[in-house]
Amino acid sequence: MAHKKEKRSLEITKQYFDFLDQHIEDVVSGRAAAFLELNQIARELAVSHTHLTDTIQKEKGNHPCHFYDAKIIEKAKDLLGNPALSIADIALTLTYDPSNFSKFFKKWTGETPGEFRNKMLKK
Repeated sequence: MAHKKEKRSLEITKQYFDFLDQHIEDVVSGRAAAFLELNQIARELAVSHTHLTDTIQKEKGNHPCHFYDAKIIEKAKDLLGNPALSIADIALTLTYDPSNFSKFFKKWTGETPGEFRNKMLKK
């Protein structure tokens, strides 16, 4: 029985990360209007919010929101590499108010989106 639980736990974890990748792409491309809440993602994966949280924490060592935010930051960094996109446009694409996006980005990376972009474009 324990083996079956472990296998299901890994399956839920993989489904969660696959879902995040697709969902973030859907938001960026405009196929989804906004980022889903964690309880909505759990519903999409046909598990409870608590079960999803417990499973991801057990398998990966952090709350699911940590990985959700990390993937959004990853996408933001990717978008910041395109100098044709303004930082405000990137924020709006990621469904953030530009000032909240800057705070969110700096909290995660230690630098503002502008600082990150300037450093990136100098390479």
